[in-house]
Amino acid sequence: MAGTKMGGVLAARINMERHGKDFYKLIGAKGGRNGAGPDYRKGGPLATGFAAHPDLARIAGAKGGRISKRRKADA
Repeated sequence: MAGTKMGGVLAARINMERHGKDFYKLIGAKGGRNGAGPDYRKGGPLATGFAAHPDLARIAGAKGGRISKRRKADA
C-alpha cells in the first residue's frame, strides 16, 4: 500500500498510536525550530547553503544551465 492514500492514512494512525496523538504537532514544532530564521533570504544567522550565499546560487545555476543535457525546443 506504499504511496497510496489508504497507506498514508494507515501510517498516520500507526504513528499516532505509537507516539501519541500530538506526534505531527511535535515533529512540526521541531522543524520550525530548526528551520531558517527570519532573515534567511538576507543571509541571516540561521541561513545555510544557497540561502546564505545568493550570489553563489546564481553562479551555480548558470553553470548548471550551460552544461544542461536538454536540447533546445524547436520553435
